[in-house]
Amino acid sequence: MVTGAARGIGAAIARRLAHDGMAVALLDLNEAGCVAGAEAIAADRGRAIGVPVDVSDADEVAQAVARVTAELGPPTVLVNNAGILRDNLLFKMSDDDWDAVMNVHLRGAFLMSRAVQEHMVEQRYGRIVSLSSSSALGNRGQANYSTAKAGLQGFTKTLAIELGRFGITANAIAPGFIETDMTAATAERVGMSFEDFKAAGAKSIPVGRVGQPEDVAHVASFLASEQAGFVSGQVIYVAGGPLS
Repeated sequence: MVTGAARGIGAAIARRLAHDGMAVALLDLNEAGCVAGAEAIAADRGRAIGVPVDVSDADEVAQAVARVTAELGPPTVLVNNAGILRDNLLFKMSDDDWDAVMNVHLRGAFLMSRAVQEHMVEQRYGRIVSLSSSSALGNRGQANYSTAKAGLQGFTKTLAIELGRFGITANAIAPGFIETDMTAATAERVGMSFEDFKAAGAKSIPVGRVGQPEDVAHVASFLASEQAGFVSGQVIYVAGGPLS
């Protein structure tokens, strides 16, 4: 199960897990996007379904997990990727800006993880991967987003402690500059063209380029695999170099 799978990093992770031989449920508030993604995977001889869901709504989450279980079987992998931006400087940030970001990133990851862990505990096997961000270290204009992404790291480490004895691992991926619609929106917010924004970002990245969604998907593939059974409670930065 991959949340926020209609586009960007989530879509890339869904494609990669399908390539790895998994039956994949693409979850997203954007029904057309997740259904189209599932159809593309099916056309490539994979097995996938698109499931519309608001991850911040407990009833919708329960219904989505029930549908996935009925159609694909009990979930063994959850990727908490759903996220939104409501960037602003602190003195301009509204209550709604704060609450919306917390509800999708933190409440959504909590509700999804709580819903699937019952199946994973019964199977004595599971993989939970949550998408944090390099913004967890702090980023101007993102008090809400940075806080949520830092919170996901603490959430991940706690899940690793609580669920490890049931054969369930929990890890987080913290991407740096990845070329997505969300980073394009950030460029617009700061008044730069996306091409100039990417070029400026690449200058500060040791490998000399910005990341692609597939760079994150490769790491998710490993963490979701059986081979990652002794890796848990970790935060892996996918940022093209060390971060201070």
